[in-house]
Amino acid sequence: MPDWFVPLLIVIATILAMEWVAWASHKYIMHGFGWGWHRDHHEPHDNLLEKNDLYAIVGAAMSISMFALGSEWVMGTDAWWPATWIGLGIMGYGIIYTLVHDGLVHQRYFRWVPKRGYAKRLVQAHKLHHATIGKEGGVSFGFILAREPAKLKAELKRQRESGVAVVRDAAGI
Repeated sequence: MPDWFVPLLIVIATILAMEWVAWASHKYIMHGFGWGWHRDHHEPHDNLLEKNDLYAIVGAAMSISMFALGSEWVMGTDAWWPATWIGLGIMGYGIIYTLVHDGLVHQRYFRWVPKRGYAKRLVQAHKLHHATIGKEGGVSFGFILAREPAKLKAELKRQRESGVAVVRDAAGI
């Protein structure tokens, strides 16, 4: 087996695991006790930056911490070699998140509206995430995996009818 194979597997596994971490953090932290940082992301504004961008610093700190744990320069002989590759996976997820969520979905860096395919599905799913008013309820808490928009609309309709969430009229449900 080549020397690069296990590190590559660690990086890929970390990127995949980070989607779950991001989903759970988004649903239970950002739409929970961390709503104070996340709220402005759900409200119209003309600011270049949002308080929500502080979560990127948290992600960067996670990556940097793993690089430090894997560094002999920092940890000496106690360095844990997989940590470097985990840190690289966290950083890779952060780059993907920035390009997909901030770039494609919210068009903070470039303007392109996908007309078909998975990119269109990601945009639709995240727009449905933003269809609720406030932190209660909601759908599509992941950032790079998205369910079918029709299923998300049905879930939003159920939440609205049961009083779990207040849904904007523009959501088309």
